[in-house]
Amino acid sequence: MPKFAANLSMLFQEHAFLDRFEAASNSGFRHIEYLFPYDYRSEALKELLDQHHLEQVLFNLPPGDWSKGERGVACLPNRRDEFKRGVEQAIHYAEVLKVPRVNCLAGILPTDHSSSEAWDCLIENVEYAADQLKSVGIKLVVEAINSKIDMPSFCLDTIEKSQALLNQLNHENLGFQFDLYHMHTMHGELIRSLDQIWQDIAHVQFADSPGRHEPGTGDIDFSAAFEHLDKQGYTGFVSAEYRPKDDTVSSLAWLRTFN
Repeated sequence: MPKFAANLSMLFQEHAFLDRFEAASNSGFRHIEYLFPYDYRSEALKELLDQHHLEQVLFNLPPGDWSKGERGVACLPNRRDEFKRGVEQAIHYAEVLKVPRVNCLAGILPTDHSSSEAWDCLIENVEYAADQLKSVGIKLVVEAINSKIDMPSFCLDTIEKSQALLNQLNHENLGFQFDLYHMHTMHGELIRSLDQIWQDIAHVQFADSPGRHEPGTGDIDFSAAFEHLDKQGYTGFVSAEYRPKDDTVSSLAWLRTFN
């Protein structure tokens, strides 16, 4: 079975964020991730990781103003300088926390620039981030997020667009973050989608679909998906990024099933 991690932005919301590290450890997790570290001192987060014997495997580049609906600035032509400052900030946190990979959120398509201008900006920014992160030994990944339900007009929403970006850049320090929930929502056939972009997968996340809750609440065959990851030789992390239907601890039946 895969190496599982817990996303603390989604799980253990019964606790204040800084208390979720202990909750994850008490539930048997040894690896965690979360969306953003930037509201906290990097040294304080590192102390929590060490205290609870956890390793952090991922976080995202700064997304812009999340509270106002921004979901990344990489595709926004007038935010290039902000994007570069965000890369610098992410490198600081990743080095302190010893995080091996960082995800770049492409962002919502701008209304004041054409889609081709947004795409060119995305390519430029992703290449810049991949270069900067390579210099300190950290992997950059990009993620396709469904535009049908969760993020309408998200710039990078399909396997095909993701492949186009990866092929256009052909960067050795760039990989793909495959989210089972998002790709099932967009494409349906997960095994075919996994195979389609297999050579670029560097990180995996999951939630069931529809609903974005824990495995067993929707249509995804997780046994088949996890077995396929094993069969194909995937050795990276598979992170639980779902909203528990009830409380987090009771939602973790899947962990006992697949461990």
